[in-house]
Amino acid sequence: MKDKELDIAYFLSFCMEQYKNKHQMSGEEVAILFKQYGVFPYLEDNFEVLHTQGHRWLMDEIDEWINNRKNEAKEVRV
Repeated sequence: MKDKELDIAYFLSFCMEQYKNKHQMSGEEVAILFKQYGVFPYLEDNFEVLHTQGHRWLMDEIDEWINNRKNEAKEVRV
């Protein structure tokens, strides 16, 4: 595995673990949520900027990303 790919894998794991702890969720629940709302591609695509931020900011960013995806889904259904 290339260095950058490994860095991204560690970053995704870090984000999952922090999110799990923040929301008292299981790892499986976080993985399902991140997959459902496209968090993994978002984190990967924006790794260069996101990995330089603090964990609290990252958790707020992920929450905002998920909420925006939920709102978009509601608008499509209406």
